[in-house]
Amino acid sequence: MEEESVETRGQSEVEKVMSEVHLGCPPGFSGPHISYFTFSIPQPGPGLIKPRSSNDVSQVEEATTSISTQQNISFDEDGDLILPRRKPKLSNQSYSVTIQHSITSTLPSVGLQVWRAELVLSDFLLHKMFTSSELDGVVSLELGAGTDHGNEILDNCAKNVELNPELISPGTTVYVRELDWMNPWPPRLTIEESSLGKNKRYSWTFSEIEIAHEASLLVAADVVYSDDLTDAFFSTLERLMSLGSEKVLFLALEKRYNFSLHDLDVVANGYLHFRSYLQSGGDCEGLKCGPMPCFVGRCIDITEIPQYLKEYVRGSDVEIWEIKYSKRKF
Repeated sequence: MEEESVETRGQSEVEKVMSEVHLGCPPGFSGPHISYFTFSIPQPGPGLIKPRSSNDVSQVEEATTSISTQQNISFDEDGDLILPRRKPKLSNQSYSVTIQHSITSTLPSVGLQVWRAELVLSDFLLHKMFTSSELDGVVSLELGAGTDHGNEILDNCAKNVELNPELISPGTTVYVRELDWMNPWPPRLTIEESSLGKNKRYSWTFSEIEIAHEASLLVAADVVYSDDLTDAFFSTLERLMSLGSEKVLFLALEKRYNFSLHDLDVVANGYLHFRSYLQSGGDCEGLKCGPMPCFVGRCIDITEIPQYLKEYVRGSDVEIWEIKYSKRKF
């Protein structure tokens, strides 16, 4: 994937970027493209919990939700036939998630693509489901499903949910709502609209805001690539985590390197800016931040997490962080 510095954002709005996850997709394809991501449920054994039913896998699939579209026969520049990714034949213990995505996009629309950190986060959540009951019955909130902003991205996310009904457990409700990190939380405009009886498709209601406050699990993937967005993300995160029930965030990211004139070297400045928000947390227990609120983070060893999703290469630059928030001590 071509990496671009924040300083060239003006050019990025017209130039296209492509996730390495899409390298097998037809080049030059415009519009939504369909991919299938499969995972297998391990057989019960030591340390593994027997799945209660096939629908039980659905509770973590928001990290890889998606949609489908018509495929056309196409040829590359040498006249060779481009073969689309086939939907795999599944065993009784395998499941497929259908994902609609763009193959390339401008930087402001990268939420229309599938990124490697999203798939690693999915593996992590699947592993938790298969090895513990920690996620049973929890209310979860995903931050940054396409950066949670813009109708095109929200429409795509909502359609993905609609086209994967077999992966959603009976009685489970999935909401797709706009959460603009640049705006305050709770969203003021939504509260005003609710009092007037108005409702937009992606606007929050009072009851949904209350549900979000009671969420105990927050997840986010590939939201660290711009310092401005990282600042806005942690501002929103502080407001979310300081209200309602105690919360934990699992955040997956991929380090992105650029050549820096200041350092005269290739550095991951966005990653360093992200790390500046965190105090080392060991196991994130017994947080002690003194009189000031703070975020405490622990990097999870992903080498201990099996790769359940088959159609990607993890690489060496993806990390998952467990982050908790310690409120101000009085």
